[in-house]
Amino acid sequence: MLILLPPSEGKTAPAAGSPVDLTALSHPGLEAHRRRVGDALAKVSGQRNAMDVLGVGASLTAEVERNRTVWDNPAAASSTVYTGVLYDASGMADWDAATLDKAAQSVRIVSALWGAVSPADRIPAYRLSMGTSLGRLGGLGAYWRKALPAELDALADGGLVIDCRSASYVAAYRPSDAPWVAVSVQRELNGRRAVVSHMAKHTRGLLASHLVRADARPETAADLADAAAGMIGEALVDVTLAPKAKGPDELTLVIAG
Repeated sequence: MLILLPPSEGKTAPAAGSPVDLTALSHPGLEAHRRRVGDALAKVSGQRNAMDVLGVGASLTAEVERNRTVWDNPAAASSTVYTGVLYDASGMADWDAATLDKAAQSVRIVSALWGAVSPADRIPAYRLSMGTSLGRLGGLGAYWRKALPAELDALADGGLVIDCRSASYVAAYRPSDAPWVAVSVQRELNGRRAVVSHMAKHTRGLLASHLVRADARPETAADLADAAAGMIGEALVDVTLAPKAKGPDELTLVIAG
């Protein structure tokens, strides 16, 4: 089982600690790619057009400024650096060492800067999205698409890939030799169901936590649906599975309106 998560836009900057050690991160084969992206990010963040290039507003000036010293800034476990709806719902910041050890084998956060990291990997806060085109590197989705398949396909090793990412991060990696299930969320109100966005992140976070804490090892999409059904009555009202001829099967988690 491999759970793929998106990063959060919001991040909590560690107050203290040593800088990131690229040689200590998961997937050391990505070290050179990470170095190139980080160097380009630091350079772009010091330019006059930095806000436009990174696609952010004036309220994030301090975060862009922090990018300039990304290699020197304090690092901490990504489980505590990534914040926001999905991560709050998962409770990842409070996972103990045993849970983080399990997650290090089965969870990857797909990132515009790091490519992919585990919740236990130590990183600094940064501001960069996968939809960014970064100087000579070009679009980061295409950039990482050349490097991630070898790493993540090897980690999945033919096992089930559970995809909780948004579209821009799917562009960076699509499983090629493993069963693949995309997780969507709908709200049921007065007998009608509709797609939701904010609560989708929350519910995907709950699912990720549920699977890791239970040490679930679903081998098929049907196994995953069965595991998710264990959340019915607490977080969900229904779970449905729709096989697809092309692309990932779709697991829909239904929440009450």
